[in-house]
Amino acid sequence: MITKEIVINIPNGLEARPVALLVQVASQYECSIHVVSEEKRVNAKSIMGMMSLGISAGETVTVTADGPDEQQAIENIEKYLSSK
Repeated sequence: MITKEIVINIPNGLEARPVALLVQVASQYECSIHVVSEEKRVNAKSIMGMMSLGISAGETVTVTADGPDEQQAIENIEKYLSSK
């Protein structure tokens, strides 16, 4: 399992369109991927779960991935969340 803290650099935070794109990125991988914000932990492959977090630009989240392609999943999710 890999755990990484990532700062959200998407200008408007994780609203509907960025969440949908994040779910698409996460769904490419076989491993399980979760995002933790404050005390909430949700499946990164779930649009409704991710929307429930209400993450704003500049916030830091913890992303965990566990499975055969966890390293690549974390790298690509970090690349997406850190982009502007």
